[in-house]
Amino acid sequence: RNKHRPFLLLFSLLHVHTPLITTEEFLGRSRHGLYGDNVEEMDWMVGRLLGVIDKEGLKNTTFIYFASDHGGSVEAHRGNAQLGGWNGIYKGGKGMGGWEGGIRVPGIIRWPGVLPADMVISEPTSLMDIFPTVVQLAGGLVPQDRVIDGRTLLPLLQGTAQHSEHEFLFHYCGVFLHAVRWHQKDSGAIWKAHFATPIFQPEGSGACFGRRICPCFGDGVTHHDPPLLFDLSQDPSEANPLSADTKPL
Repeated sequence: RNKHRPFLLLFSLLHVHTPLITTEEFLGRSRHGLYGDNVEEMDWMVGRLLGVIDKEGLKNTTFIYFASDHGGSVEAHRGNAQLGGWNGIYKGGKGMGGWEGGIRVPGIIRWPGVLPADMVISEPTSLMDIFPTVVQLAGGLVPQDRVIDGRTLLPLLQGTAQHSEHEFLFHYCGVFLHAVRWHQKDSGAIWKAHFATPIFQPEGSGACFGRRICPCFGDGVTHHDPPLLFDLSQDPSEANPLSADTKPL
């Protein structure tokens, strides 16, 4: 209906989220169990959506941003089957406000008429950036009567800026500040300080299996004073906290 004028479509998928509502057509399609079936069905749905964009001749004039709002849920199991995705080398998962496995997600952008294909940007951005990006695309101005935490993505995407405007990003679990990262522009280093981390059950498991999800406060977290400090540019798995002995500066 709106192909002849600007439009905004927010398309939120229930897929790859428990209870994994895969339809019968996709059950058993994947080598990776029910979760994989969900991924394949989601892929098919996104393909249908992009197909309509192409069919209506909107491919080169439509900015598309595909992303997840959190990392995989490591506690989601049925027997030995992992139902909540996989976070690779990153520690932790969904519901953990500080660890990379809970907050680091890929963003995939398609805009063939404007952006080159196969470009990879390894700068820290945020889903908060969607709002100012859309406002700029629409020719508007973000509100000036309040602090807007997001930054438009267009300078990064179009190559007019080499670094994200986010020098600092604050990572909350609920209303509790768990971690903050500093993207040190003059060195390229990315430091992250953890003020509180969830207590894994069992210890070393990388998840809170006993509670089904990690708590944000109380007896389920450890407070760190001084904070745990990591150099994400050298240690993205957050395996080796720095100390005054190993990193005096």
